[in-house]
Amino acid sequence: MKDYNTRKPYQGTTRTLVIAIDVGTTFSGVSYAILEPNEIPKIYGVTRFPGQEHVAGNSKIPSIMYYDRTGKLMAAGAEADSTQIAALAEEEGWTKIELFKLRLRPRTMHLNMNGMRLPPLPRHKSPVDVFGDFLAYLFHCTRAFITDTHAAGAALWKALERPGLQFVLSHPNGWEGAQQSKMRRAAVYGGLIPDTDEGRARVRFVTEGEASLHACVLSGLAAEVLSNPSKHGFLVLDAGGGTLDISSYAIRATNPLVIEEIAPPDCLFAGSVFVSRRARMHLEEKLRPSRYGTPDSIEHITRRFDETTKRLFRDRRELQFVPFGSPLDKDAAVGIRAGQLKLAGDEVAAFFEPSIAAAVGSIGGQVEASGGRIKSVWLVGGFAASPWLFTQLQERLAPYKVTVNRPDSQTSKAVADGALGFYCDHHVSARVAKFMYGVEYLREYDPDDPDHQARRERLCELPSGPRLLPDAFDCILARGVKVKESTVFTRKYCTELTNLSTLSVFEVEIWCFRGGNHIPKWIMRHAEHFSTLCVVRADLSPLSGSAEPKQGRGGRAYWTIVFSVEIHFGLTEFRARIKWNDNVRGAYSFIIEED
Repeated sequence: MKDYNTRKPYQGTTRTLVIAIDVGTTFSGVSYAILEPNEIPKIYGVTRFPGQEHVAGNSKIPSIMYYDRTGKLMAAGAEADSTQIAALAEEEGWTKIELFKLRLRPRTMHLNMNGMRLPPLPRHKSPVDVFGDFLAYLFHCTRAFITDTHAAGAALWKALERPGLQFVLSHPNGWEGAQQSKMRRAAVYGGLIPDTDEGRARVRFVTEGEASLHACVLSGLAAEVLSNPSKHGFLVLDAGGGTLDISSYAIRATNPLVIEEIAPPDCLFAGSVFVSRRARMHLEEKLRPSRYGTPDSIEHITRRFDETTKRLFRDRRELQFVPFGSPLDKDAAVGIRAGQLKLAGDEVAAFFEPSIAAAVGSIGGQVEASGGRIKSVWLVGGFAASPWLFTQLQERLAPYKVTVNRPDSQTSKAVADGALGFYCDHHVSARVAKFMYGVEYLREYDPDDPDHQARRERLCELPSGPRLLPDAFDCILARGVKVKESTVFTRKYCTELTNLSTLSVFEVEIWCFRGGNHIPKWIMRHAEHFSTLCVVRADLSPLSGSAEPKQGRGGRAYWTIVFSVEIHFGLTEFRARIKWNDNVRGAYSFIIEED
């Protein structure tokens, strides 16, 4: 394969260990790189985990855990997936935890589990604690793998750990600052980093879509586009267990490689686990009249469907069989013969249909949002291995004149590898805003405006006299705007205070509007499509010494404070601060607290 100069030598001055952890809804993986100054990084995968030593080179483990009645972690990963642990868990009354990643989702992202519920959390454990326990387990496995695999591994680990390990955590495209904050707290809880500013700074985040893009570049899937970057766009579909993460890009330069996002990314709860959930509901109904309709039987048959039929299904015109028992298992009335459950091809296709339709709808929207520039779709992730998903996307996206490709190599660990590619190479230079972002301001009251009249009971007056209405929305960044990483959005505001003591706890809310492409006039505080993205707090008390008092209505003294809200949108992490000039030092300060 031709080298298109996509890899860059490490520019740091000290040897560093970077660990990328991809906690997936159903399966998880870890990759790492030992960065040497001026050398091109080499990415390694953790390919040996407890409980699956017999499977050579397996780079992923199930995202499941067992806790005892006191909330103590008893088993995790491949070990927790064994029949011995399942039997012990039933005997001891342990709680099985799976799909725990979905508990971190934003409240605005609704989850349709088709009548199923997420398993209850163990005693005295929050979603952050459970996520932290699994991070701790993966970190322990990584340390053991490095010390056992590399020459003088124990000494190598000790030398790399001393300056502070760096971590990259991946998350779905739909996760935001609040979810990143929870994941960082989980990293502290799991012992990956200390609970200090320095420790928290050692964790970086990347969306699964962007990580998958870097994985495609690393694996050579992007070679055709890189060899002829004619301004055509391409789309990366990371099809995982829980989410379908959809991101669209275009090549801007090849030496060095520069890529820009060309449409707002999307995130759908339509991964492979929902195919299984729909199958389970169907099996419950189909097998209810038989002796195979018990919860344990349904659980076993659904698991066998996951392991066989779901992975192999490719033709709705052919009968499908779920092998689950012995030749003695039979019930002709429900289609069971010789230990196999017979299903019509259309039945199985129906389990996939909502996920496929959602993917096609989202991709079609991305093609239109890009102005038709998207010409190819790269399919990665564990769900990408499904022949039915792949062929259906090829057929249904043909009218959009896009091709669908997937790498021949294992795609299930693409996110972990790509997260390291993101850390080392950082190919994406611009991203597209997914929503509207802004702040509340006071709008001057217009008595002739019916909209204003309807809100007049909320009128307030500033000390200087103007009558104003609260809850007005000032958009700082609109949805669909392309933002380079170096771009800083700054808006200047002023406020009037009658008591300077409030400067010590000055704060501004950054609002997010998810309701479409129109800019709203007002903030609807309790509406689902409005939420507080973060609260920026600063101590502006140094301004009290230089602020000049003015005389307002009724002779009351007041002070005018001028400040700026400065927001960085072009990074994978949202950052904001309040900035001001006290005519002495030009000082500034900021603290971000996500909801």
